[in-house]
Amino acid sequence: MTDRSLRLLLDFDACAQRDNGQASVFLHRRDRKFALTCKEQGVEATPKRWIAYINRFSDAELGREQLSQTLRFWKRVNSSFVAIGALFGVFSMIGLLFYDGGQRISVTVIIAFVAFQLLLALLTTAQSLLGWQPWRSVIRRFSKNSQSAVLTRLQPVLMAQAAQLGGLCFAFGGLITLLIMVLLQDLAFGWSTTLETDASAYHAMIAAIAAPWAWLWPAAAPEIGLIEATRFFRASLGQESINPSLWGQWWPFIAMLWTTWALLPRLILFLLAGVLIKRKARQLLLKHPAMGALMYRMETETLDTGNEHNDASDFPNLDSQSMLTPLPKANTILTWAGADDSELPSILIEGKSSQAKVGGRSSLQEDETTLKRVAAQLEKEAKPCVLLAARSWEPPTGELEDFINRAKELWPEGAHIALVPLASNILREPEQHHIQQWLRFASRMQSKFVSVSVISSGNDSHFTQAGQKA
Repeated sequence: MTDRSLRLLLDFDACAQRDNGQASVFLHRRDRKFALTCKEQGVEATPKRWIAYINRFSDAELGREQLSQTLRFWKRVNSSFVAIGALFGVFSMIGLLFYDGGQRISVTVIIAFVAFQLLLALLTTAQSLLGWQPWRSVIRRFSKNSQSAVLTRLQPVLMAQAAQLGGLCFAFGGLITLLIMVLLQDLAFGWSTTLETDASAYHAMIAAIAAPWAWLWPAAAPEIGLIEATRFFRASLGQESINPSLWGQWWPFIAMLWTTWALLPRLILFLLAGVLIKRKARQLLLKHPAMGALMYRMETETLDTGNEHNDASDFPNLDSQSMLTPLPKANTILTWAGADDSELPSILIEGKSSQAKVGGRSSLQEDETTLKRVAAQLEKEAKPCVLLAARSWEPPTGELEDFINRAKELWPEGAHIALVPLASNILREPEQHHIQQWLRFASRMQSKFVSVSVISSGNDSHFTQAGQKA
């Protein structure tokens, strides 16, 4: 029950359940930032790293407690099967080897019992592969925690592993009991059947059963002579022609029969159950509904839609602050996410002592270096201010908000950022609906650190209010 794939699936499911109460905007920004951080560090954004990442910022004690309770429950299930299986194995072998001196122990009955055990082992594995859950009501009764959909789909293979473990202990307990009774008692084996079966036909069946080990231990593969000499009839119990010394020579065959056809199949199927659990856990993790949503959030930029609510029926908030500030004087201009791919208005680049690219194809480390360099320059200015040019038609992203928040931490007190959304055509002004989304973004920042200014590149004038020239 300590398989890493199983633990990873249960951890991921617990984190997904905790995220159900979070706002979609928060989840998108958090997971997008995680993906960018992994890209910057050159590591893969795996579910395991994602779990460790979000557990640093949220209370994961409840999820860990649920995971511990689930694992403890299945550990108790396995322990119960071990104890019950070993106990039943001992008593079953004692019953099979019961000998009162009047009638020999039937080899045929032992063969039939082993065949029944093999059939049960195969049916248990088939049950797990088909997803049948005959134990569901028992699990619900004894499990204290409510079963999630993921754990419910894992139950067939988990119960199959527990059942195979119990069967393995059953076979091992029976084998130990057999060897002890061979040592302590003088067991007498024989074979008989009500049907008309001659010794040669019975020998053919015994030879087929003993084929796996006949080359390794010839004494455990009875010869035709032993089979003819140990067949008994009710009418021949008192005959002196039967050699009693041959009755005990069946025990090597019985020991190998039990080991090969009862113990080894259980061991193999128990190991197979562990492989099936690992495979099933990986499949459920890949197909988990939250996994697809997580991949989308990590690969998609976060956008400011202007909607402060989470309901799809709500319209975007159009009541944002519409006042634009005059274009301030600044010695530094930053271009966000390729805003300088085309020609910049002359009013933005004239008289600027520093210009740099940030965001977009720039890495997080490069952005950090730029912020620190600009911070050193702003320390020398009386009124520190930086222009940040961006494409007006591209909505503000969560990465831009993180960049501005980081700038606020590094730059000196009193510093200011003026967002300058640029139109696709420098001879035209930005569209009103494009300007509105940037105004809403600045309003959502709720800080005097950020303002929005718009210029018209045709005449290099600025606007104090949307649509009105200063």
